[in-house]
Amino acid sequence: MQDQIPFNEKPDWRQRLRTYLLDFDARLDSALFRSGRMAREAFERFRDFMDRFHVAGWRRWLLVEPLSELATFGAGGLLLALVLAVPAFRETADEDWLKKSELAVVFLDRYGNEIGSRGIKHSNSVALADFPDHLIKAVLATEDRRFYEHFGIDISGTFRALVTNARAGGVVQGGSSITQQLAKNLFLNNERTIERKVKEAFLALWLETRLTKNEILKLYLDRAYMGGGAFGVDAAAQFYFGKSARDVNLAEAAMLAGLFKAPTKFAPHINLPAARARANVVLDNLVDAGFMTEGQVFGARRNPAVAIDRRDEGAPGYYLDYAFDEMRKLVETPPFRNISDRAFVVRTALDLGLQRTAEDTVESMIRQFGRDYHVKQGAVVVADLDGAVRAMVGGLDYNVSQFNRATDAYRQPGSSFKPYVYATALMNGFKPTSVVVDSPVCIGNWCPQNYGRSYSGAVTLTQAITRSINVVPVKLSIMLGGSAGPRAGRAKIIQTARRMGIKAPLPDTPSLPIGADEVTLLEHTVAYATFPNQGKAVKPHAILEVRSGTGDTIWRWDRDESKKPTQAIPPQVAADMAMMMNHVVEEGTAKRAMLDGIKAAGKTGTTNSYRDAWFVGYTGNFVCGVWYGNDDYSPLNRMTGGSLPAQTWHEIMAYAHQGIELKQIAGVPKNPATVGPIIDRDGKGDAPIRPAMLTNKGVQTLLRVEQLMDEAGRQLSAAGAAGESAPAAAGDQSLKPRTAPGRADGSVGSIAIR
Repeated sequence: MQDQIPFNEKPDWRQRLRTYLLDFDARLDSALFRSGRMAREAFERFRDFMDRFHVAGWRRWLLVEPLSELATFGAGGLLLALVLAVPAFRETADEDWLKKSELAVVFLDRYGNEIGSRGIKHSNSVALADFPDHLIKAVLATEDRRFYEHFGIDISGTFRALVTNARAGGVVQGGSSITQQLAKNLFLNNERTIERKVKEAFLALWLETRLTKNEILKLYLDRAYMGGGAFGVDAAAQFYFGKSARDVNLAEAAMLAGLFKAPTKFAPHINLPAARARANVVLDNLVDAGFMTEGQVFGARRNPAVAIDRRDEGAPGYYLDYAFDEMRKLVETPPFRNISDRAFVVRTALDLGLQRTAEDTVESMIRQFGRDYHVKQGAVVVADLDGAVRAMVGGLDYNVSQFNRATDAYRQPGSSFKPYVYATALMNGFKPTSVVVDSPVCIGNWCPQNYGRSYSGAVTLTQAITRSINVVPVKLSIMLGGSAGPRAGRAKIIQTARRMGIKAPLPDTPSLPIGADEVTLLEHTVAYATFPNQGKAVKPHAILEVRSGTGDTIWRWDRDESKKPTQAIPPQVAADMAMMMNHVVEEGTAKRAMLDGIKAAGKTGTTNSYRDAWFVGYTGNFVCGVWYGNDDYSPLNRMTGGSLPAQTWHEIMAYAHQGIELKQIAGVPKNPATVGPIIDRDGKGDAPIRPAMLTNKGVQTLLRVEQLMDEAGRQLSAAGAAGESAPAAAGDQSLKPRTAPGRADGSVGSIAIR
């Protein structure tokens, strides 16, 4: 009784809290009970309702269950399709997606001479209605017979191709529709992956919703690559037959239609028998599809098409492809964003005489020594010390293979990678005279060996690079890491290579210091320009100037390029490296690269199992890299960088320096002469002679004149637009641009600037 609260006394806070909690618990229990009862009643009502639709017996197992599973998998499939479609539709994010593919470029060499073109100029193409009926039928019969019936993906055609290929045990028939192939041409690349095929399918559906069938077919005929650097059927007809696509006969139309599958393999200027055999297959397709009768194609079988012989024209295909890729990136920059007409005239750094010499030298070397060395491919890059690429050989024959081994092939550089190691060492306290002991060394289970499998004991860095000793760079990588370990030393080497211009992945491996990581010839060659540039790294480039179709200068490398030379290594390190690499040429592994009367420096490279052979070197005027190897990575017959690569380098650079003003390399003894000698082989004087060139001062003067002319032209245009009078009277022509000989656009591109 004493625990009870008196009537006239208020409960304390503990009692009030207890009462509140009891009340909350009671309300919660009641709410849960009512909710459970309501849920149970709702479920019972739902169950009673669904019982009306209950199906048992055979109907359940043959109808209901399959449909339920189909709905489940269908929902999952739609969700998966949505996930897969997102990457594909990102390709179409730019509203200007169709216009981007219309880039058309006419390329000039450094002297203003036209050397070729790339891309598609839509305004010059043939209307779909003007294409011959037999050409349209030949394309449809071969590429997509049900083009006007399907929705972008030909399900039955794909299934038929799968069955045919399975029976044949290989790929004999393609399953992609014309819309899918156009999607690949507009948005994707040629990589053979499932991801690309999925994107291609979704983009084909997207194109079908945006364009009509005739528009899709027209774009396909205009955009497809047809071999020989020609894009589109009309350009191919002009290239192979010297006529417009409007005028091709049935035999020529069949040959053109056969190019879509493999333009390189069936190009008539490369392999006419294969092109005719493929054309005969197209004629069979016309008959099988019911588009023509056997009698209608009989004449084309008896009189096959004859292509123009273009084997001797020798357009610099690899160089043009590289320049066109550079141009496609350039048009995405601000100076080009407000330009609607995407047809341009581009002056490149190409030196056509040097290009021909490089091509001929590689071809001659492989024809003469290819069988002995078991080598089938070679590549060359020659560039000015500012990174302007003067010549590029991407393979033995562009007509046979368009794969550019100078820009796209990642190969192990071997000992030619060692200058990055030695430069890093010089930046971290070592000297050319520093001594390192050439003796056995291991990093983990890996123990490098020298070329002769012997050791030289104590050697200086200069002696080590001259004799291309492998152990010394590995020991340097260990010493550079110090207490942090070899990995830290290799990180410093990678950082140096990056600053000098190497963008290849360069994974960190113990064998990195002796060139086990892969690089491209272009990056590797231009990175070497850092040494004669007194430590300044430059960017490789082909384009010097871009003009619109009306002749207006839109972009110039010297004026508008944002990436200027950067100080990658100290000038003294660059001079010391030049001195050391000069010893490689004059006393070491690259004696065959020595030039008469011209000081040169460089480094040879030979990879494990003789799969790659390199020589990259430079003078005070140019940098040049040479690579030999095989596409299938099969080993060469003991070819070293000091053999064929060094010989090739010598031949090309001897031509390049004829009659020009020789520049000095800091850190290397001066050239014996001031002007490069004219080659006189066997005393006959029949070697190709370098054309007379302007001095560097003359080049700069002409460029300055051109800049003044452009500025005057802009002032005149601005004054005319504002309704003002011209800044000069009619008799005063001091500011008026003058047209250079041979050009109608007022440029000085036709002057031989070097």
